Amino acid sequence: MRMSMWIVGASLAAGLVAPRAVAAQDPRLERRLDPDTRAAVDAVIDSARVAGLPVESLVDRALEGASKHAVPARIVAAVRRLAAELGSARTALGAASSSAELEAGASALRAGVRPADLTLLRQRRPRSLTVALAALTDLVASGVPADSATDAVLALAPSARDDQIVEFRRAVERDIALGAPPAAAAAIRVNSALRETGGGQHRKP
Repeated sequence: MRMSMWIVGASLAAGLVAPRAVAAQDPRLERRLDPDTRAAVDAVIDSARVAGLPVESLVDRALEGASKHAVPARIVAAVRRLAAELGSARTALGAASSSAELEAGASALRAGVRPADLTLLRQRRPRSLTVALAALTDLVASGVPADSATDAVLALAPSARDDQIVEFRRAVERDIALGAPPAAAAAIRVNSALRETGGGQHRKP
């Protein structure tokens, strides 16, 4: 199974062409991309669809590149990279993960979160991970080191509700805006959040 998932990821990253009968071309791509770029992007999207990955975000990535007038090679590379990230997120989070979870997981991986930590997060929080993953990515974007942000969200995962995780993230961002060191802000706020959720004292997993 591990090898088969590696093969899927490699195929997506390489943009191997799936049979054209798999899906009709997206009219949005036909309007925005030149024929060669569209064919390359379609190949990645078709491969992702065959693999059972969400494809709307791939279309959006291509359209974003077109809107920014990126050169064709960069558009294709960006779509391939996202497809590979979605495949890695599914391997880490499990085949039953929702499209929203996979997209949030791909963003977390791009931010520097390790696949093994996504797997651990799934184990600690069997219910929907979309909010937790988004909060994790936002914390890293705010300057919290990936390891510290992951540690905090993993600590909250078993007991905190989604709205409590969102409030924790907002509190950390407020503290950072006021001048607190990002890692320290996350550590202090997670201990406070754990007391509120009944999760106990924060300990590094």
